[in-house]
Amino acid sequence: MLHHPSFHGLRPTLAALALTVAAAAGLAPAGAHAAPTQAEAKPAVATSPALSRQYRVTAPDGVTLAVQESGNPDGPPVVFVHGLLGSRLSWDAQVASARLQRYRLITYDLRGHGLSGKPVAAEAYTDGRRWADDLAAVMAASGARDPVLVGWSLGAAVVTNYLAAYGDGRIAGAVYVGGVIELEPTQIAPHPDVYRDLASTDLRTQLDAERAFLALCFQTEPEAVTFQRLLANAALASSEMVAAVPSMSIAAREGLGEVRKPLLLVYGARDALVQAVPSMERAKHLNRRLRGIVYDGAGHAPFLEEPDRFNGDLAAFIEDAIRR
Repeated sequence: MLHHPSFHGLRPTLAALALTVAAAAGLAPAGAHAAPTQAEAKPAVATSPALSRQYRVTAPDGVTLAVQESGNPDGPPVVFVHGLLGSRLSWDAQVASARLQRYRLITYDLRGHGLSGKPVAAEAYTDGRRWADDLAAVMAASGARDPVLVGWSLGAAVVTNYLAAYGDGRIAGAVYVGGVIELEPTQIAPHPDVYRDLASTDLRTQLDAERAFLALCFQTEPEAVTFQRLLANAALASSEMVAAVPSMSIAAREGLGEVRKPLLLVYGARDALVQAVPSMERAKHLNRRLRGIVYDGAGHAPFLEEPDRFNGDLAAFIEDAIRR
């Protein structure tokens, strides 16, 4: 189990990630399919792309997970894993992308987030295997065959734990975006004042800290509506989760280190939460096969700050991965 000094004693949050939204669409009961919508998705991040299917999946420990699908139901599958305090809406710029509509786009809300279940026991979040089992359950229930996994920040750690538990035999490849490799001081940027105030019992202090923390996610801040939505999204997160997740176990050597399938790391050079260069160097030490890209002008969320470039890079990676 790994700890970072900046997180000691914190209630809300890990230096990995806060992003995305609070509006919650109603979900179909388990096994039910929502009627397809004819609404055309727009590329603006502030809009909500049309979903073709919404359903729930139950993890091995009983936690229910909210799953959403869009794009081409017969296309190569891509499973997106958001970061801390986010939800599937973190990926609106990908789900709405015309360039990515040929793929089957699968998103889900992590445990403790969005519309997914929120257990209260700390071990439901500190045990990295449970997050891995969630991802495996989503893949199995969706029937996604050889998907490309895309994990942002904490979501990258979830992908690592999946790879440690299940190997890479059932995936085509993986993309880490602003990925948390390990919760080590050399890889996570310290913001002790922000983290202290996030743990404050004074509501005003805590809310101000959330705004400051979210601002650290971007070198180029999104327009006001999107930023406000992302800020509101933090209210959906479980307080038990934000207190426990800094102690989440990450099996980096067994997971990331053993991948043989294509692996791409994308970082923003101006990331204020995850140290891009040390993180990439550590990842390459674990696995020499991976390829890395640095977006010079981006912060912690390159997929949202430079969506056209990221979507192009992602599409190229997917095509390469599925040809192998």
